[in-house]
Amino acid sequence: MTEEWTVRRISRTMVPLLLVLTLVELGSGLVLGAFEERLLSAPSLLVLVPVTIGTAGNLGSILASRLSTAFHLGTLSFSPTDDDLAGNALATVALAATLFPVVGLGAWALAALTGSTALSPWTVVLVAVSSGVTLAVLAVAVTLVATYAAYRFSLDPDDVVIPVVTNVCDVLGVLVLFAAVIVFT
Repeated sequence: MTEEWTVRRISRTMVPLLLVLTLVELGSGLVLGAFEERLLSAPSLLVLVPVTIGTAGNLGSILASRLSTAFHLGTLSFSPTDDDLAGNALATVALAATLFPVVGLGAWALAALTGSTALSPWTVVLVAVSSGVTLAVLAVAVTLVATYAAYRFSLDPDDVVIPVVTNVCDVLGVLVLFAAVIVFT
């Protein structure tokens, strides 16, 4: 189980972690900058960037919160046969599958309101759904790995997992979104 809570212990854990995560975010910005021209040519994709990245991080954070609670209650099992763990993972992916079509349509509609519809609504929805579901699966994997690492290193998952998940999902969000853009446009 985790040690007693102190500001010193949290600082000793979090400062190096946050420095590494800052470097990870810089990588995300560099990738985003490389696709700037493509984004400006299709404004609906530009709308998708923050929404997709934020939603993926939020989905991972919800799962991380649920796993952290189970950890503190002593009911968390990392067994592949754990129904609660599988149910939470499946719920995360199902939420993404139902949410991202709305995100895609919303991005297209916002671009249409400004008169900038370079892509069809179906293309934008396809990019949003494929990237969103892929990100949900990756967010589940990142959350499980981060929670397990926190457990193994006797760290409090409340302190560690959500920052890791949101930052890693930012980078993965940019990469996955642009992979979907390349494949579907």
